[in-house]
Amino acid sequence: MDMTVNICGVELKNPLTTASGTFGFGHEYGEFFDLSMLGGIGVKGMTPHERLGNPAPRIAETPMGILNCVGLQNPGIDRFIEEQIPYLRQFDTKIIANVSGNTVEEYEGMVEKISAADVDLIELNISCPNVKCGGLAFGTRPDMVQEVVSAAKRKATRPLIVKLSPNVTDIAEIARAAVDAGADALSLINTLLGMRIDIEKRRPILSNVMGGLSGPAVFPVAVRMVYQVRKAVDVPIIGMGGIRTGRDIVEMLMAGADAVAIGTAMFADPLAPVKALDELTAWMDAHGVKSVRELSGAVEV
Repeated sequence: MDMTVNICGVELKNPLTTASGTFGFGHEYGEFFDLSMLGGIGVKGMTPHERLGNPAPRIAETPMGILNCVGLQNPGIDRFIEEQIPYLRQFDTKIIANVSGNTVEEYEGMVEKISAADVDLIELNISCPNVKCGGLAFGTRPDMVQEVVSAAKRKATRPLIVKLSPNVTDIAEIARAAVDAGADALSLINTLLGMRIDIEKRRPILSNVMGGLSGPAVFPVAVRMVYQVRKAVDVPIIGMGGIRTGRDIVEMLMAGADAVAIGTAMFADPLAPVKALDELTAWMDAHGVKSVRELSGAVEV
């Protein structure tokens, strides 16, 4: 059975990666399973300098998911390069470095710096607020998408994945803008904007009032958006959003993804990736699928 997939010339041993923001740098999960089992590791989003993130409370449970406003807590890109890449290179898996910024110039600097480091793929998080446009997220308007992606692409010497925000009216339009600007691949979806209220205190539960919704509740939205994007562009797609099981992986691949990322499920079960891979191979075997690549875009409409 052939489990390999190709993302912009980078071969992954299987289609399962981890979603940025949910896996840290793998240290904790490495205590539960061999990280070499993964096709790739999407590391925590990097910023130019260390960030402590938002104050607590910054996690709120929701039906079939969680809200978070962690705020991109991370040690900064320099410490990631110096301390975390050597650790990750112990494992036979690909490194997907996620970068975030608040200005086009920050994105350019981040991409240039990480391109010179020992990573396999760069993931551009364009759900960040553009401070020069009043805090509006880069990924919500085609013109801003084109500006930041084209600037990042000029500095990239590694394949550039653009991570799309679902908080838009037309995801296909945003995807086309990213690809036209030079994106080598796309990943989607990032979290959906949500809110919870403590009805006893009459106050928002999260310190930031609103946060990103992830988990099984968003899975149908993610499948729909991947399907729409697959019809709109012809670049590799990494599908994510609520994936828990091997059957979820099959569904996301059939919608049009070439690879997938698992995230929130690992908070409840650190072994979720291992179980999902086992379930995927069992499903393929039961259905006579010889190569996982046969499943990509296989939905019949």
